[in-house]
Amino acid sequence: MALILLVLLPTALMLGWWGLEDLSEALTYTGRITGAILILVSALSLLGAVAVVDHWGRGSFPYSGMVALIGTVAASLTNVMLLLESFRDGDSTFYRVLFILLTAGSAWAVFAVWRTSVVIPSPKRVAAAVVVSSALAMANFGYQHLYQPSQRGARPLVNISVGKPVLSKDRKEFVVPVDIRIDNRSDMGFYVLGTEFHAMGEQVSLSRADRPREQWRTDAETFGDFHVQRPLSRREIYQPGQLVLAQPWMPFGNWIEANDSFVTQTVVQLPIDTPYDQLALYASTYLARKDRLGLDQMQLRGYSWGGGKVPQWVKEDKSLDSIVYHARVYENNAIDQHTMDPRHLTVYWQFGAHGAGLSGFIGRNGEENRILSRAEIREMVSRYGLVSAETGPIKRTLWDIKNQV
Repeated sequence: MALILLVLLPTALMLGWWGLEDLSEALTYTGRITGAILILVSALSLLGAVAVVDHWGRGSFPYSGMVALIGTVAASLTNVMLLLESFRDGDSTFYRVLFILLTAGSAWAVFAVWRTSVVIPSPKRVAAAVVVSSALAMANFGYQHLYQPSQRGARPLVNISVGKPVLSKDRKEFVVPVDIRIDNRSDMGFYVLGTEFHAMGEQVSLSRADRPREQWRTDAETFGDFHVQRPLSRREIYQPGQLVLAQPWMPFGNWIEANDSFVTQTVVQLPIDTPYDQLALYASTYLARKDRLGLDQMQLRGYSWGGGKVPQWVKEDKSLDSIVYHARVYENNAIDQHTMDPRHLTVYWQFGAHGAGLSGFIGRNGEENRILSRAEIREMVSRYGLVSAETGPIKRTLWDIKNQV
């Protein structure tokens, strides 16, 4: 009896604790259902513990053996699923060892109660109830941990609208107004992990004769460069674009709710005698689904050119400058939150002579320098619902402005 109680009581306390957390704080409906199931199993385990005492003691309740058996079976099945989850996603050696002990102990408890010749009235009905409840628990577990992560999430849309250029009073400068809009047409909210807008100035000259095929091939070789989207043209000769403006356009760590939108406006200012023939405008955002993670307030971590705590590879990349942001990530359910090591989000806002961009990483502290495999990247993106939304290049010729002077 003492050994069975030593299994049932810790199981009941832990499941009740985690169940209450999930029932009140889980980010998904299935997570709340999981919380309710954990609380139910916790209650069954407690009732089973009381029944074990009665079954081995006074025997005042004729069906205490059956209640003890139901409680130990429920605890055993739940401990098996938690053991599998701790090896699938968990990092904690403590919880892995704990669930191994609880699984073995609860399986032994089932056998120990069963061999006392438990009297089960209507055994077929009891068996049917156990099978149905177990099937529901396993279906919920499979939906949350197998089916749901495999589904593709929605992706908000980012759009750029270019307004009419405006000359300064002395007609020596002009500005091009730009509206940036993000529309979330899905039924879920997103954290905005980072945003960037940048404008590239491009020089385009016109050849008097058709350009030979060899020059087309040279142009095609630039397609792999950072943010270079240069057309193959018979007469136009494109020079590498140069960054003229880069900026965030929405606060980092903010969010956009389901079926909501956000609009902001910025301007690109240039001298009237600018050497550029056209502007190429880009905007992007880095997002995470609000039903896949919780997020602390994002904070500035440091700069690649000095100051703050930044990864070594960021400091060594001389082609781009980086601003690094950091925030604590919380899992979307209590089981993962307790069995996994703390995760942190790192966002890199990068810019250089030939463009700007965003990248991000979610992992344990100290792993920022580790290069992830493609499988690990897919796992990270799927688990936390990470998506990128971008638009561009949106081209705007400057000839009409320059001809006004």
